[in-house]
Amino acid sequence: MFSRLKTIATIALAVVAVASSAAAIASFVASPAAGNAAGAVVNQPAPEFTGIDKWLNSDPLTMQQLRGKVVLVDFWTYTCINCIHVLPYVETWNKKYKDQGLVVVGVHTPEYSFERETDNVQKAIKRLGVTYPVAQDNHYKTWGAYDNQYWPAVYLVDKKGNVVYTHFGEGDYDQTEAKIKALLAENS
Repeated sequence: MFSRLKTIATIALAVVAVASSAAAIASFVASPAAGNAAGAVVNQPAPEFTGIDKWLNSDPLTMQQLRGKVVLVDFWTYTCINCIHVLPYVETWNKKYKDQGLVVVGVHTPEYSFERETDNVQKAIKRLGVTYPVAQDNHYKTWGAYDNQYWPAVYLVDKKGNVVYTHFGEGDYDQTEAKIKALLAENS
């Protein structure tokens, strides 16, 4: 009888632990501040692209030369399924708003060693239809400058050069696009 009661108590404790962990995760994900909690650079000047091994689809870019433009920085890697799901939205925003002052920069930061190979990244860019500039951040220097922790991660930089919005993971595409529009409408 005692061992059966002990087993039931152990199971009940495990269920409570799992439920409270799930609730904590759900409240973090649902929190409007959660999107900005990880990005230590929010409301600060955007870090420069640093430690870039190679620029693809573009000559090298700097945040200084992009001042006066709205910049979308997208941290991604070509084998991340979540990144692949986000790319069509980023590409659409690039095509839709580049003539209005949006500059999209993909920062390809590899998760696996084979993703460091420029040839592999170039093939993925072609296969995935990425037309905007891509900075190959093989040593996580730009990733670290942004204090980034996630793939995919979107950072929006205003015309004054400050990070004003972040989004981590998939989703909230309408909210991100609305922020792009609002930033483009602002005077420098």
